[in-house]
Amino acid sequence: MNNSSRKFEFVVWSALILLIIGIVGAFVMSKLNSTTRQFPIIGQVGDFHLTNQLGQPISMTNLHDHVWITDVIFTSCPGPCAKMTKHLSEIQNSLTTNQPIKLISFTSNPEYDTPSELKKYAERFGADANRWWFLTGDKGEIRRLATNDLKFVVVEKQPDQRENPDDLFIHSTWFVLVDKHGQVRGWTDEQGSLHAYWDSEDAEARASILAAAQRIAKEK
Repeated sequence: MNNSSRKFEFVVWSALILLIIGIVGAFVMSKLNSTTRQFPIIGQVGDFHLTNQLGQPISMTNLHDHVWITDVIFTSCPGPCAKMTKHLSEIQNSLTTNQPIKLISFTSNPEYDTPSELKKYAERFGADANRWWFLTGDKGEIRRLATNDLKFVVVEKQPDQRENPDDLFIHSTWFVLVDKHGQVRGWTDEQGSLHAYWDSEDAEARASILAAAQRIAKEK
């Protein structure tokens, strides 16, 4: 084979390799763009400094490169909190060890829900403390995170509105999804309507947020 033939062969193979790289890159980008279209970015979670059920300080740094499913509960809740936590424990049990997905439960009653109270509550539901954090701390900081950043509804009831001493709050019963960059992700239905959360009481919605978290976890 002469030099000109070798050069021609080199050019052909180089072009073929570049073409393959381009096709693969375009395929990957189309998948990522498809994920963003299906689960659009609808907000950003600001940094915070709270404490988990083990007494460990937790901030956004600890959630870097993790997708997280989150809710708001309080341990003395006489209403839906226990059901929400049970449903989140079912999601926990569906995750594999190597998936970069965490579960985060913020308390709406940090004055009562100390780390030790949250630890007892977490243990009732078999929470894996390596994956699932129950967070407490400054009431104002939690309220900002919950209502401003994560778009939860949290309203403290006045004493004359309470049906019993533990009937302290009206709060959302939905789950919210946050990606590896602290961006709140919604979802679009078949009609193209945008939704900001998943209903914790709906089995299909719970399966959907789990699938969404697993898919978004593959993003860079």
